[in-house]
Amino acid sequence: MAVATVTEQYVTLSHGKTRYLEAGTGFPTILLHGVGFTAGGDSWLLNLEPLSKEGLRVLAPDFLGWGEGDRLDMEYSFAYLVDFIREFQDSLGIRKSHIVGHSMGGWLASLFAYESPERVEKLVLVAAGGTAPRTLPSMTKFQMPSKDAVRQGVEARFADSGLDLDEIAENHYERSRRPGVVDAYQKILNHMNNPLTRQRYNTLRRLPLITAPTLVVWGRDDTTNVLEMGEKTHQLIPGSKLVIFDQCGHFVPTDQPTKFNHAVADFLRPQVVRTRVRVHRAARR
Repeated sequence: MAVATVTEQYVTLSHGKTRYLEAGTGFPTILLHGVGFTAGGDSWLLNLEPLSKEGLRVLAPDFLGWGEGDRLDMEYSFAYLVDFIREFQDSLGIRKSHIVGHSMGGWLASLFAYESPERVEKLVLVAAGGTAPRTLPSMTKFQMPSKDAVRQGVEARFADSGLDLDEIAENHYERSRRPGVVDAYQKILNHMNNPLTRQRYNTLRRLPLITAPTLVVWGRDDTTNVLEMGEKTHQLIPGSKLVIFDQCGHFVPTDQPTKFNHAVADFLRPQVVRTRVRVHRAARR
């Protein structure tokens, strides 16, 4: 099998340019990252290449308001962020794709699958938000991370990965110092952590109406979105499958990347349907 290469790309959307990482060819699979200040498409660096080797075209965009792309000078709503997924598909000529979402990305993936079922082939929800519409102290008490804190976060996510941690940490730190980034992020948090917003966009009434085949992935030791949320998500989505990783916290794709990649690839792999062929023999006269 050919070795996949991860490339950095940019696409122009209605708000401006958006960066995304891409690897492989095959059926399009979009990875949606979480809410962290330095999050972006590169939150999936341990997953892009392994998944692409499974015959998938893997795309990991920076969400509107994150990463290297342009930002809007306004508070972002869940509706804006969900529509970003549709516009990203449209810009690349994608009518339908697999959607894999982690944490906030999982919440938005749930809303997307509910609103636009015709655009989702299969859905993977990883430690997804949405079922417990409580506010989070990490959002209301956000503080700009220091350079050391950024480095520590990178080491926690990508330790023993073989990646260049110095380069990743420097890129994340430089990204966090771009003009207007902090103000834009605070506006996102203000909207997403508003109790009325979180109640209105909770997924409890939406999950039972999701029709895409769905895999729910959770870490047993998740203290951000606790396991009960994963079990509730699984119970509410008809026919969904639940996978729980032991000794694993909230950041499943980087905490246990090998097991995660295997589980996701196995779920997304096309199922071989075997049919019996009956041979009708003419009756003897």
